[in-house]
Order: sequence, then structure tokens, then C-alpha cells
Amino acid sequence: MMHALPPSASPARIRIATVPHADPYVDAVLPASAVRVGPRHDPSPWLDPAYLTAHAGLVDVVHVHAGYGHLPEDEVVSWTEAVRRTGVPLVVTVHQLRDPAQPSRHRHDAHLAALLATAEVVLTLTPGAADEIAERFGRTAIVVAHPSVARPDPDTGAERGLVGLSLGTPGTALPEPAAMVRAALSGAVSGGGRLRVFVEPEQELPGGPELARAEGLEVVTRDPARWATQLQELHVAVLPERCGTHSRDLEVCRDVGTRVVAPSCGWFADQWSDVVVYGHDEERGFDPVSLGVAVGAALARPMPRPADRAWRDGQRAAVQAVHEQVYDQVVADRVVRV
Repeated sequence: MMHALPPSASPARIRIATVPHADPYVDAVLPASAVRVGPRHDPSPWLDPAYLTAHAGLVDVVHVHAGYGHLPEDEVVSWTEAVRRTGVPLVVTVHQLRDPAQPSRHRHDAHLAALLATAEVVLTLTPGAADEIAERFGRTAIVVAHPSVARPDPDTGAERGLVGLSLGTPGTALPEPAAMVRAALSGAVSGGGRLRVFVEPEQELPGGPELARAEGLEVVTRDPARWATQLQELHVAVLPERCGTHSRDLEVCRDVGTRVVAPSCGWFADQWSDVVVYGHDEERGFDPVSLGVAVGAALARPMPRPADRAWRDGQRAAVQAVHEQVYDQVVADRVVRV
């Protein structure tokens, strides 16, 4: 349970080691009272037990968001043991309850079990994820909204009827890429629109030449530097994830005014209630018919307006205030223990 601190108990500047060091979400939620401690390396040296032990005196709090998926399970356990030995308070934000980059959930579950058993405070982004964390790990998570991470480009307009689908890294995001492209194309064309498929550099469209020549389909290279603008050009963006919990692209679409079609896995509909859901998860697999129907339904709705900036700015300030209170509380609790 969080309790408000008296003003005198709050240190002027709290030194935070974030993992990862820099990230649009991390940048958005850090309060002005926090001093971020480097180095800016990836993977983070703060995940090395020896480094943490040697440099524990330089930080007041370690806040883990992501960036640990590459570690073997026993190394994460060893790291949490080092956290307990040093006494540095650990805060964990659970962005994903299922790591889409892993072929199964075993490793990520083991990582979360070790991290959440050690964390002083656990945060997550949606009520559904908080309920799942309580059920699976026995921890109460503070729900903080995903703040704005993009602003619409005033010189970019959306094309009514244009549906976008990003293929992502081959073999990870789309187990059935050709089937997903066909289903999204069918929904786009039946709804009076067309499909734009985003590929990575040197990535080919799945399905062969026949699909590449299909009417109403175009292929565009995804540009990370312009990704928010590329999403803003769409009427509808399809999230292709077969697993995962929350999505940054969903928040970008909310910011720039693009409707989202999201899979049934995770808590995407909790993240933004205005999404249209289709069937795609690890248990039941991909339902192409439901994707076509969802795309058609999304096209029948008006394009959403970009998120109100005053509301988004206020939301970000509120999220930063929660983080500030969390940091103040865990630092104060450490002083009491010492």
C-alpha cells in the first residue's frame, strides 16, 4: 500500500538506474526529481551482479522495465540475490507478461517470478495485467497508464480506407505471415479500402509473386525514424502480435489518430477501449476470418481524432507523480530499515 510522504521526507533528487537506460516509455515516466544514472549501454551493466554490487552506492533505486530477456534464468536469480544483498530498492514495471521474442513463456515466467519476488513495488499498465500478476505471482501491482510517446505531424494527413500491417522481424511477430496479409487484404478491399504492408529492409513479402500482384496491396519499407508518421497516414493499423501484453504502437496510434485492430491475446483492449479485436493467440491460433471482419468493421467507423494534448499532458504528469511517490517511498523505507 502506497502512503503519501510528508514533504520533508522526500529527497530533493533521487538517483535512478533504469533498465533500459533510455527508452521512449522510460523517458516519458521519469519525474523531474529523478536523476538517471548511466552508463547508456545495451544490455545494461546494471543487470550484472558484480557491477551492481560495485556501484550500488551510486544509486538510490533500480527500476527494471525490460532488457533482461536475453539472460538465462539462473542469471536473473543471481542478480536478484545481489539486489537483496546490496539493499538497493528494486522497482519493476511489467510491460509484458509474455515475451513475444521467446518461443515459449517458460523463460519469461521464470524471470518475472524472480524479479517480482524481489521488487519493493510492482507497476503495470492495465487493470487486466494487474489482475493476472496478482493471480500468477501473488503481487499487487499499481496500474499506471501508458503515457503519450508521439505527437501528430500537422503536415501529414490520413488516407481514408488505408489499412497498414507491419510484418516485423521474420519468424517472431507473424507465425502465419502470408495468411495474415491475405486476411487483412480481404478485409481492407471488402471495406472499400486497400492494404499497405510494411516490411523491414531486405525483407520480402510472404506468399510469393501471386500475392505481391494482388489488387489493393502495396509494400512499403518501414522507417523507424518516421514510424509515427507512417502510422498517422493510415485509417486502420493492424497489430500482428500472437502473444504479448501491451503495445507501444497502439499508443502511437492513439496519439496520432489511427484506429487499431488488435489481437485477442494480452490486454490490448484494456490499454485502449476503442480498439477492434480479432482472434489471434497462442492457445487457439490465428483466425483469419475474424481479422477480415475486424478490419472491415474498423473501416466502417470514422477515423479517431488524435488524442487531446491537454489530456495526454495531464496523464503524463499524473504518471510521473506516481513514479515520484514510489521512488520517495522505497528510499524512505530503506532508510528506516538501515
